[in-house]
Amino acid sequence: MTCNIPTMLTWLRILLIPVFVGVFYLPGNPLGLGEFPAQWVNVTATAIFAFAAFTDWLDGYLARKLNQTSAFGAFLDPVADKLMVAAALLVLVEFERVGAVIALIIIGREIAISALREWMATEGQSSKVSVAMVGKIKTAAQMIAILFLLYWDDLNLGAFGNFEIKFYGQVLIAFAAFLTLLSMAYYLRAALPKIKAK
Repeated sequence: MTCNIPTMLTWLRILLIPVFVGVFYLPGNPLGLGEFPAQWVNVTATAIFAFAAFTDWLDGYLARKLNQTSAFGAFLDPVADKLMVAAALLVLVEFERVGAVIALIIIGREIAISALREWMATEGQSSKVSVAMVGKIKTAAQMIAILFLLYWDDLNLGAFGNFEIKFYGQVLIAFAAFLTLLSMAYYLRAALPKIKAK
């Protein structure tokens, strides 16, 4: 197994997932009772998720800069991303900040497109389902929305003045879900000739 700085950062992102989820289940919980109040829980979870998102950019940058790209790293990186996003969405669903349908659309698409890319790679057609601009915009909207919704609660609502962080978070996550369906249609269309040939 390849062990270099980018891969270690990817493993760190995976190891942060139980820490991220566990923060919400500390004594006190998001209801703000006991030793760990809701505001502390939300800020901490947001910081962990933001750090994980930063390591996602950093491991890719370092892999290119240090010439430490590897097949294993290329496999592990998107797995870590999808696990972190899925964990965040499940937490947000449980605490009623994201609808289950939106979470299902986003998580389901990630599973379906990952499987499609793997199959297309075995057919020597991976370039046909490489990341498109619509996918990049979807990812950006999704990550910002998750950060907003992790941070939001009634206590820290006014932390950004008149900026309605919950409203914009919900708008962005709905937009991300729409782009999720759009990008899935784009990738399926690109793969359709190969699928028909089978």
